[in-house]
Amino acid sequence: MPADFELEDTPAGPRMSPQAIGRTRWAIAEGYIPPESHGPAPTMTSHETACLLNAGDEAANVAITIYFTDREPCGPYRVKVPPRRTLHLRFNDLRNPEPIPRGTDYASVIESDVPIVVQHTRLDSRQAEEALLSTIAYAQ
Repeated sequence: MPADFELEDTPAGPRMSPQAIGRTRWAIAEGYIPPESHGPAPTMTSHETACLLNAGDEAANVAITIYFTDREPCGPYRVKVPPRRTLHLRFNDLRNPEPIPRGTDYASVIESDVPIVVQHTRLDSRQAEEALLSTIAYAQ
């Protein structure tokens, strides 16, 4: 049996259960929410997304801090990812403590109290020919 899995007894019988994977501190150095969009909302709205995977058995309490080129950071934005779940979090939807400005360069640091995996995705639909970018965040 692989070292990162354990056998779990369930009412339906034993099953392989993944243990927590990932890191507790991540950075996305490149952030930009395009100010315009082309196509039907919300599907084709230009956006930045952090895809958060919590494969462990405990909820992940996540704090996100946003850094800018010309002002002090904002945050933390707080979200919870239930155990054995994923959350696709659009930065466009973050409101508290303040919305992230469109058309502005920024970076983010994502911290969790349990290991998670973070992937970054951007949809740029300023033109009819959309651009999609996806990367794994830097982990420490």
